[in-house]
Amino acid sequence: MKINKIEGTVSLRRSLDQGTEVQRKAVLNVIEHVKEAGDNALFTYTEKWDGAKLSTLKVSKAEIEQAYQDISPQIIPIIHEAAENIRNFHQKQVKQSWLSTKQDGTILGQQVTALDAVGVYVPGGKAAYPSSVLMNVIPAQVAGVERIAMVSPPASDGSLPTGVLVAADILGVEEIYKVGGAQAIAALAYGTETIKAVDKIVGPGNIFVALAKKEVYGMVDIDSIAGPSEIVVLADDTAKANEIAADLLSQAEHDERASSVLVTTSELLAEAVKVEVEKQLVDLPRESIARAALEEYGAIYITSSMKEALHVVNELAPEHLEVMTAEPMNLLPYIKHAGAIFLGRYSSEPIGDYFAGPNHVLPTNGTARFSSGLSVDEFIKKSSIVMYSEQALIDSVDKIAAFARLEGLEAHARAVESRFK
Repeated sequence: MKINKIEGTVSLRRSLDQGTEVQRKAVLNVIEHVKEAGDNALFTYTEKWDGAKLSTLKVSKAEIEQAYQDISPQIIPIIHEAAENIRNFHQKQVKQSWLSTKQDGTILGQQVTALDAVGVYVPGGKAAYPSSVLMNVIPAQVAGVERIAMVSPPASDGSLPTGVLVAADILGVEEIYKVGGAQAIAALAYGTETIKAVDKIVGPGNIFVALAKKEVYGMVDIDSIAGPSEIVVLADDTAKANEIAADLLSQAEHDERASSVLVTTSELLAEAVKVEVEKQLVDLPRESIARAALEEYGAIYITSSMKEALHVVNELAPEHLEVMTAEPMNLLPYIKHAGAIFLGRYSSEPIGDYFAGPNHVLPTNGTARFSSGLSVDEFIKKSSIVMYSEQALIDSVDKIAAFARLEGLEAHARAVESRFK
């Protein structure tokens, strides 16, 4: 990792993979084919790209029962406990409808309504994460979404990962389909004979999934187009080099484009962390991935003061921020931009990935400057309520009509005036 003294601004932003024109055209062709041929198109693409020749798309009860037989029995209560933690956290985010009555009889308010149906995309292959099932499904359930359809690409034998199936079953997801890629997004957006269309699609995927989500946006809502994972550690001279190195590597092992950054006021700590990272890389199973990420997107920044360090952190606006200082809570008011903030030595980032309760679907690539992580809010919509009394309209009709005529909209003015003519 490179050690840098701060000079000017810093950024984690990497160019987002927008795909090639060939890839975009391929995705458009897939979407059109699914719209025209429905299930047949899904079977065709699943055999072509996943090597699985299926006769049915929906996961059966027998497959779920088999997943329970195949998974380690020790992991089942852990998934249950993690799910409970996540549910408890998200229940605190629930918003209520409200009404307010004025003295003249006017009633104003807001009605909060859950989406009817949501599609959850779960990546397959080496990126099959049961934790993603929990993080995407639970906030939708807490919001009150009645129908949740989960899609995931199968292995060549037609199976889905045992952990994914068990996690989905623990949550009570009844619609699980063995289909992935752009074709799965098209099925969720437009519907087929087996998969009914949804109102919103959430969950990460490869470039073809991302391009498909972009193309169907407007027909349905989507969560976001996630970028590579990021971590920034803010540390002073009280932090432990081996612990910081371990946390930096926890994100670097995700992807060759993941970013791991240390911002510190201590030159001694910076040097020690650099040495410790190299030491821990040696026996890391995903050493080649982590090393590539650190070489391209890893950095250590030394600042002259904690004030300057906080400025750097806010410029970076990271997905994950760890604060490993003597008094981390004292720095919290000065942190403006971060997807999730982990305070203190015992709040290692993976706690948030799996167990603590907050959602691990977070803004990346600097978008924490203006966006938030996945929450219950993503699965609701708000309708304004207006009920004017006669007296209220009498008091306001001339003002409303004048405003309408200012904008040249005579019919608007006449609409309110018609109540008294």
